[in-house]
Amino acid sequence: MKFSSKVEKCGLSPMRKFHPYAVAAAAAGKKIYHLNIGQPDIATPEVAFEAVRHFSQPVLEYAPSPGIPELISGVRGYYDRLGISLDEEDILVTTGGSEALQIVLNCVLDDGDEIIIPEPFYPNYSTFIYTAGGSIRPLTTTPHEGYRYAQRERFEALINERTRAILITNPGNPTGVVLTPEEMRMIADVARDHGLFLISDEVYREFVYGGEDLASMASFADAAENVVLIDSVSKRFSACGARVGVIISRNRELMAHALKYCQARLSVATLDQTAAAALYTVPADYFAATREEYKRRRDTVVRKLQEIPGVLCECPGGAFYLMAKLPVDDADAFQQWLLTDFEDHGETVMFAPGGPFYGTPGLGLDEIRIAYVLKTEDLERAIDLLALGIQAYNNRKR
Repeated sequence: MKFSSKVEKCGLSPMRKFHPYAVAAAAAGKKIYHLNIGQPDIATPEVAFEAVRHFSQPVLEYAPSPGIPELISGVRGYYDRLGISLDEEDILVTTGGSEALQIVLNCVLDDGDEIIIPEPFYPNYSTFIYTAGGSIRPLTTTPHEGYRYAQRERFEALINERTRAILITNPGNPTGVVLTPEEMRMIADVARDHGLFLISDEVYREFVYGGEDLASMASFADAAENVVLIDSVSKRFSACGARVGVIISRNRELMAHALKYCQARLSVATLDQTAAAALYTVPADYFAATREEYKRRRDTVVRKLQEIPGVLCECPGGAFYLMAKLPVDDADAFQQWLLTDFEDHGETVMFAPGGPFYGTPGLGLDEIRIAYVLKTEDLERAIDLLALGIQAYNNRKR
């Protein structure tokens, strides 16, 4: 039987593809330090669980397709505190940021259309774009330039008659790059001047470590028709399992089209929305403490990586990821070997190989993404295991 050419373009997630090997390694008695998936271990605020415990409606009904009023109000209040005024019609609740992206891309892409994305980028973007019929025009960055990309001429060199949008993540996944206000202004100008959608994935907004003000592309009123925000409770509130995100845009035509998809999938889970609405009442000191914890973890990982001969790693400005270039020929093969053939005192480590984070074939083969979501002592041990693994892997080939 024949399968869709769109789905056949898609690959497995590099964050999850080694799961069977990890299961086998764990069954063999190995302890694995997981640096491969951005699953925070910070406690989810208790208000989320309290809201579910006190849910008292006699019937668990469908929620409204755009989202429950309490959650939409919470999102509006959050953005109001950032100085961004939103109407109810500017917000649609989705099943995580992933569905938000899928809906937006299905609204703006036709078969053969292109979208510009700085690479390396979150690999699931590829799946969402391919299944919407589009293709990626990567704006290539390198470890040697700290993966920075915000130059007008680099964007404009990639724009053609098939370009429909620019997609960025700020702060960046997987690089941790944080755009300056001037860089954000420039990208908004490019989108506006060329009539493109600017899809800004801002789920890591709180995780900036240089004292920057929290920023959003929605602050540029003159690009309101172009800007589409993707946001989520997953990372901000350490609530990945809630699967609640939002599409935010003042482009009413786009939002009217997006509502068609929201109605087609009926609604987001009522209890998850109830919990998410409560999360938006969390005070600001929660974010300050979380930010300081991740900054300590970042500094630990960067210090340890820079002690390993041949590793190239810039200190990221935000999110809780970094990309590192390793002295190995194939990070994918290296990861499999770490799970099947390597251990030190019964322990090994997982990361996400870098190749799938690129749209350009052949790039990133010796790079990895690390999610520094473990406690500092575990991160120290994990990077020590990485160093021992690199040495053993390369010695094996001699």
